[in-house]
Amino acid sequence: MDDKSQREADEADHGPHSQHDGHDGHDDHGGMHEGHEQMFRRRFFVSTLLSIPVLLYSEMLQEWLGFSVPAFPGSEWINPAFAVIVFAYGGVPFLQMAVPELKDRSPGMMTLISMAITVAFVYSLASVVFPTQSAFFWELVTLIDIMLLGHWIEMRSVRRASSAVDELAKLMPDTAERISDDGDTEEVPVSELSEGDLVLVRPGASVPADGIVEEGDSDVEESMITGESKPVSKKPGDEVIGGTINGDGSLRIRVGATGEETTLAGIMRLVEEAQQSKSKTQVLADRAAGWLFYVALGAAVVTAIAWTIAVSFNATVIERVVTVLVIACPHALGLAIPLVVAINTSLAARNGMLVRDRIAMEEARNLDAIIFDKTGTLTEGEHGVVDMATVDGVDEDDALTLAAGVESDSEHMIARAIREAANDQDLTAPDATDFEAIKGRGVRATVDGNEVYVGGPNLLTQLDSKIPAHLQRFADEAGQNAQTVVYLVRDGELIAAFAMADVIREESFRVVDALHDLGIEVAMLTGDSQDVANAVADELGIDTVFAEVLPEDKDEKVQELQDQSKLVGMVGDGVNDAPALTRADVGIAIGSGTDVAVQSADVILVQNNPMDVARLVKLSKASYRKMQENIVWAAGYNVFAIPLAAGVLAPVGILLSPAVGALLMSLSTVIVAINAQLLRRVDLSIPELPGGTPATDAQPAD
Repeated sequence: MDDKSQREADEADHGPHSQHDGHDGHDDHGGMHEGHEQMFRRRFFVSTLLSIPVLLYSEMLQEWLGFSVPAFPGSEWINPAFAVIVFAYGGVPFLQMAVPELKDRSPGMMTLISMAITVAFVYSLASVVFPTQSAFFWELVTLIDIMLLGHWIEMRSVRRASSAVDELAKLMPDTAERISDDGDTEEVPVSELSEGDLVLVRPGASVPADGIVEEGDSDVEESMITGESKPVSKKPGDEVIGGTINGDGSLRIRVGATGEETTLAGIMRLVEEAQQSKSKTQVLADRAAGWLFYVALGAAVVTAIAWTIAVSFNATVIERVVTVLVIACPHALGLAIPLVVAINTSLAARNGMLVRDRIAMEEARNLDAIIFDKTGTLTEGEHGVVDMATVDGVDEDDALTLAAGVESDSEHMIARAIREAANDQDLTAPDATDFEAIKGRGVRATVDGNEVYVGGPNLLTQLDSKIPAHLQRFADEAGQNAQTVVYLVRDGELIAAFAMADVIREESFRVVDALHDLGIEVAMLTGDSQDVANAVADELGIDTVFAEVLPEDKDEKVQELQDQSKLVGMVGDGVNDAPALTRADVGIAIGSGTDVAVQSADVILVQNNPMDVARLVKLSKASYRKMQENIVWAAGYNVFAIPLAAGVLAPVGILLSPAVGALLMSLSTVIVAINAQLLRRVDLSIPELPGGTPATDAQPAD
């Protein structure tokens, strides 16, 4: 529910100028939903009980149902007396909620509801003074009861859908076992933990903060955070997320982030932002409710003129006009989109998809192409040296040692692979000075007085280095095997080449196939050589390949597809991907990526699983379909009911009474609510490929 609706409901319960105690925060926000739900629930039941005498003493209902109730002196005042009470208790809140709309000069659903019940109320009171008119007392109380019921259903549904944040908040434990320097443990509130503290997490306990495992082995249940259905093995050096559940082993964890800096807190902020944001369809529905106000007034004027011409001005004319205004309430229209949005956000969060921009989530259904950054997204992102070649006169161990020395200060995955290869052969890297990272090309350093470079093809282009024939053959063969080649240059001379392998993830095959089934073109973007990129693309069945792309040029490749009138999504995980994520129509960052990439994206995939991209598209399509169905149904009610209420079929003896109109309105509201709830049944699983291995399944909603 948006901020305006929250304010309106709050004023209905406490008055337009009420003040609240307490502080702003998540608990207040969650409690507000529940408080408003209970307010409408209470008023619905009380108003319904007070409506029973009105229904029993309604002459029309007695005639329809063939019953009678005893009359007594003053019994003729039961209907107006109880109707006034119901209007004051159950109807006045809607008048209060209409005040902000009128102040903003943007009439909407509350204005229409207020107009309907006020017209019915005034008309019915007038019938007491002028007995020739037919009173609307029982229709009035029934209409108010239905409006209260509809708002109760809406508040309850939104609260349940919004409970994703509440459930996330419950994941974090209240206390932690902190280990002191002398090895003793003490139980402290989680709020007292600081970065660098060492905590003990016993089997079955919740991890109290983000951190790194220092000691112990265990399987940790992360499904509530990442959507990963299987427990994840954790050993020393692995990262853990606060709020996840430890398995059978005992872990000692060095705290890395607490409070608002934890992954869980970030997820909660993103979920709340998404729940409070609006989609294009919601904006359209809000405008439609405003338009309906003027349509209802126009229909009422036309009805008055037409009936006055037909039968002259009398009580029948007033009854028709009142009926039009009474049944024009767009309650189902107001409920149509917020329910779907709330359920969509909850379902996405349970499947490890955090939506920062609702419009982007809605646009995902229309994507024509999705670009994947290769390394770390479609591949494992962990390189290893699988082969090497040197020029004549250079020993392979010497070349590997020299390369490891140059890469000693770099944290790039290729640097780590070269250092690990040297360590595996018990080689000692020499000291390097004047280290410099050359963006998108490689690194440079001084080793034993020599200027040494390590990098890919772009580095050779910058240095204008010629590749010896046998090293070119080595590079060509490596490219055919989907291996990356990096070169070692000493004092301007190319002396060695290293073949690096990056394993394609099993999930990548399934996501490419699933996106093709959804009619989406799949592109891959990489800084690797064309041969390496083509080999990976051929194996995965990727449609378009952008190879040897410098980091600063990645967003240009997104623009290239957009210039072909395509709606483009970009999936990346690094700082270098941020411009491309921003340029894309839908930017998707994997959760293991850097903070910059996450902040540049519209959707964050908490679990580093490319298959979630296909799930995102499927959920977007399913959600939009539900929005369309709800709008068609809600608008269809008014398209059908208003002309009938005006009396277009009166010549054939069909007139829609306020009672029947209220019944249809109630049915419309219930159908819209049920249809929105059916979104929870959407199948987000990705089919397995023939002979493939199972991967993570989507998590169902509550």
